[in-house]
Amino acid sequence: MGKPTGFLDYAREENPAIEPLVRIENFNEFHPPLDREHRQKQGARCMNCGVPFCQSCVQLAGMYSGCPLHNLIPEWNDMIYRGNWEHALARLCKTASFPEFTGRVCPGLCMAACTCGANGDPVTVKENELALIEYGYENHLIKPRIPEIRTDKKIAVVGSGPSGMATADLLNRRGHNVTVYERFDRVGGLMMYGIPNMKLEKQYIDRRVNLMKQEGVTFVTNADIGNTIPAQELLDSYDAVVLCCGASNPRDLNNPGRDANGIYFAVDFLRANTKSLLDSNLTDGKNISAKGKHVIVVGGGDTGNDCIGTCIRHGCKSITALEMMPEPPEERLPSNPWPQWPRVKKTDYGHEEAIALFGHDPRLYQTTVKEFHKDENGNLSAVTIVSLESKKDEKTGRFMMVPVEGSEQTLPCELLLIAAGFLGSQPYVSEAFGVELNQRTNVKTAEGSYKTNVDKVFTAGDMHRGQSLVVWGIAEGRACAREVDEYLMGYTCL
Repeated sequence: MGKPTGFLDYAREENPAIEPLVRIENFNEFHPPLDREHRQKQGARCMNCGVPFCQSCVQLAGMYSGCPLHNLIPEWNDMIYRGNWEHALARLCKTASFPEFTGRVCPGLCMAACTCGANGDPVTVKENELALIEYGYENHLIKPRIPEIRTDKKIAVVGSGPSGMATADLLNRRGHNVTVYERFDRVGGLMMYGIPNMKLEKQYIDRRVNLMKQEGVTFVTNADIGNTIPAQELLDSYDAVVLCCGASNPRDLNNPGRDANGIYFAVDFLRANTKSLLDSNLTDGKNISAKGKHVIVVGGGDTGNDCIGTCIRHGCKSITALEMMPEPPEERLPSNPWPQWPRVKKTDYGHEEAIALFGHDPRLYQTTVKEFHKDENGNLSAVTIVSLESKKDEKTGRFMMVPVEGSEQTLPCELLLIAAGFLGSQPYVSEAFGVELNQRTNVKTAEGSYKTNVDKVFTAGDMHRGQSLVVWGIAEGRACAREVDEYLMGYTCL
C-alpha cells in the first residue's frame, strides 16, 4: 500500500458538480473531473485491506455489498497514488468490460463496502475507475484487441444493453464470430435510451461500440427478433444464441381514469426524450414534453429521479414524486451496520435540482395514486392521492401498505409518469424462442447457469435476473460468455 496513512491525511473529495440552476439549462454531464494530483490523493486513501470488502460482492441482509465484477480495487488505487496509471489501467481492464459506463452510472456497491466507510468516508472508488479509463482513452492506451485466431463458431446476441455488449465482447476476444441484434436504431439498450444524457452522454457508448466493431463484433440495428425477424432464423444460422433483452415490461397502475391522455410509462418517456435529443436536439416534436405542466412521478428509484431531472430541463411548472414506502433515515440505523448496503435517504441530482428550482423536496413518502381525473377532452387534469400506513395482514401475517381513510387530496397534473419498476422481460421474445420463465417472469435457468431449456439458447442480464444494475448486467454477460464458450468448445479459457 502506497501511503499507510492516506485515509487519515486526505479527506474524501468527489468530482465537483455544476450548480443545479446552471446544469438544468442543458442535458450534458455535469461532474468535471478532478485534476491528476487530487485524484492520486484519492487513490492514496485506499487502505489495501487484508480482506478487501470492496471487491467481495457478498449478500448481506438481502442486499449485495461489494463489486459484482470483483474489480481489483486496492491494486489500482495503490497504483493511482504511485502515479503508475498505465499499470493501474491494465489491472482495471482485467475484470471490468466497460469502466466508462460503470464509472458514470453504477451506484457504487464497492464504496458501500469500503472499510473507510465503517467509521468515516469511503474511498472514491467509482470516480477513480472513471478517471483511469478516460486516461486510457485520452492517451491512446485503449486500442482494438483483434483476435489472432478465429474459430468457426457463430453466435447471435439478442439485445445490446450492458449484458449483451459484455457477452459479445468476451466471446469475440475468444475468437468466435459474434453478431449483436438490437431492435432500436442505436446500440446500447438501456444505457442508450433508458439513462438520460446527464448521467451518461451517448458519445461514450458510441466510442466503445466503434471499438468493438474494429475488434470484429457485428451490430445489426432495427432488428426486432421475434417480431420482424423470426427466432427460427437465428436458431438455424448460429451455433449459439444469447438472449439479453432486458426487463422492460413496466409495472402499471390500474386506478380509475387510467385511460386518460397524459399518462406514460417512465421508460417510454425517457426513450422518446433521448431519441429526440439525439436526432434533433428536441426540435422534431417527437418527445413527450413536460414544458409548462404540473408533473407527478410515481416511483422513487433511479428511474423516477431521472424523470424528475428530465422534466425540470423541459421547463415543467411543478414536479411531485410519490413514494409508497416510509422516508428512510438520514444515517444508518443500528440494524443496518457496515458493510451492509446503507438503507439511508438518498438525495439524487434530480431531487437537488427540484429543491433548487422550487424550494422544496419533491418527494411525498407513504403516498400513492387513488384516482386519475380527465377533462372534457379526455386529457389528464388532476390526480387524487392518498396517504399510506403499514398494517399487518391478518391472513398472511405480512405487513402491507394500506390507504389511510380520509387522507385524500387532489393535485393538478397534466403529465404523470409511472416509474414503479418492471415485471420481467417483454414476453414475445421468450415465446418466440420457447424458453421457460420462472415465477418472476424472468427466463428460467438452473442455479448458477445461463443455459435455458432450449438447446443452444442462453440468457443473461435483466432478462435472467430481473430489473437490476448496469454492473450486474456486465457481470452476467461475462459469466454467460464463459458458459457459452465451454458449450461450443468443450472447455473455456475465459
